[in-house]
Amino acid sequence: MAKAIKTIGILTSGGDAPGMNAAIRAVVRKAISNGVKVKGIKRGYQGLLNEEIVDMQARSVSDIIQRGGTVLGTARCQEFKTEAGQKKGAEICHKHGIDGLVVIGGDGSYQGAQALSRHGINTIGLPGTIDLDIACTDYTIGFDTAVNTAMQAIDKVRDTSSSHERCSIIEVMGRNAGYIALWCGVANGAEDILLPEKYDYNEQNIINNIINNRKRGKTHHLIINAEGIGHSTSMARRIEAATGVETRATILGYMQRGGSPTCKDRYYASIMGCLAADILCEGKTNRVIGYRHGEFQDFDIEDALAMQKDIPEYEYRISKLLAI
Repeated sequence: MAKAIKTIGILTSGGDAPGMNAAIRAVVRKAISNGVKVKGIKRGYQGLLNEEIVDMQARSVSDIIQRGGTVLGTARCQEFKTEAGQKKGAEICHKHGIDGLVVIGGDGSYQGAQALSRHGINTIGLPGTIDLDIACTDYTIGFDTAVNTAMQAIDKVRDTSSSHERCSIIEVMGRNAGYIALWCGVANGAEDILLPEKYDYNEQNIINNIINNRKRGKTHHLIINAEGIGHSTSMARRIEAATGVETRATILGYMQRGGSPTCKDRYYASIMGCLAADILCEGKTNRVIGYRHGEFQDFDIEDALAMQKDIPEYEYRISKLLAI
């Protein structure tokens, strides 16, 4: 028989993502409506080990749904990757009466949740990452905001690139995944899209593309480069030397993480947060919430971590075709 959950802890881990606050708000208010106490853990797993734990009420999460980042704070924690650190974290949870924990973050955060589950803490993961790189879900909290922020910034750079008849290389985030680059490449009408999953590192193809487009009368060229490839500045120097076309690199960086979340990120994060609180109260553990085939679902963490994700081949072919 599943043990009754009396107190739920919640933390955000890894990189921040717009919509995390909406998820925090939903977990807190749904848990309280279920008759369960909630404790917020500040600064992720590092805050857990430091016992930075506060009681949370419904009013604790007022006026946060529209805010970017995470009100609980986040941090990387090397100590929690060790068995000793994980055991200490579980002991601290027991000390504070936390028998269920919601972890909002990416794959690395799930591994920490998985470890706590082995030490007797019921854990549920929520996919909080702008990178869209969690295989069990078609949606991750923060991606929609990040990709729209990047798209708008690229539109602005393109205006000046066109005015000066330049080639622009714009580097977007995504860690080792190319989803932000792919979406922006299609949405911004890029001539070349460089994805870690697909790029063959043959710059001559890009150079030839720029030269051929100039011959056809195209006066500017937009390249979207994924963070997982990087080196945009040195790439720009090489392309300018080879083509004679003025080439500039722009690295959008952490602006993509910030800002008020979109309606989609607020809505989906809210539903996922409520579902996390509900399945914890049902006694489930070692689960991840995802959105797949139009439905919110939960998966075993081990199954979720074992899944593989790649750029859909049809979408990649379309991105190449539309760039002609």
